[in-house]
Amino acid sequence: MIEEKCDVCGGAGRRQETKKLKITIPPGVDNGTRLRVAREGDAGARGGSPGDLYVYLFVEADREFEREGINILSEVTVSYLQAILGCRLRVNTVDGPEEITIPPGTQPNTVQTLEDKGVPKLGNPVSRGDHLLTIKVDIPTRLTTEERELLEKLAKIKGESTGRGGLEGFLGGFFHR
Repeated sequence: MIEEKCDVCGGAGRRQETKKLKITIPPGVDNGTRLRVAREGDAGARGGSPGDLYVYLFVEADREFEREGINILSEVTVSYLQAILGCRLRVNTVDGPEEITIPPGTQPNTVQTLEDKGVPKLGNPVSRGDHLLTIKVDIPTRLTTEERELLEKLAKIKGESTGRGGLEGFLGGFFHR
């Protein structure tokens, strides 16, 4: 029986203290990932070795990118003329801006894959997922008279009937109302 208990530990042989730790978060972690920090947990009983500290990670969602496993998903919108004729665009990736080519004749909701631009595999940062870029095509709801006349002339050259003289048939039913 301890007659005079220690003022610091109350006779338990250990005391509570707050400690700042610097830990490295490896690339590729996701929500719920548990990191073990060896020997930084509770002190062992009767002078035993300390336990381990477990840190649970919560990853904030990004406004521009969505994560699906080790792949990154995002969207880019092009005009219907850029989709028809093709173009070069700068898009954002997790590694920074990247220039891509939109091939002529790109259809709405086409998915373009940027290989090895996704999330690093946890435990193997050399191997990465892909960035899947969905191409959205912006079809105008209003046209100037000149634009309408040019498109109707093109439809006539292509031998495509537009029904009421509008663009609905020419644009394959993608015309927004």
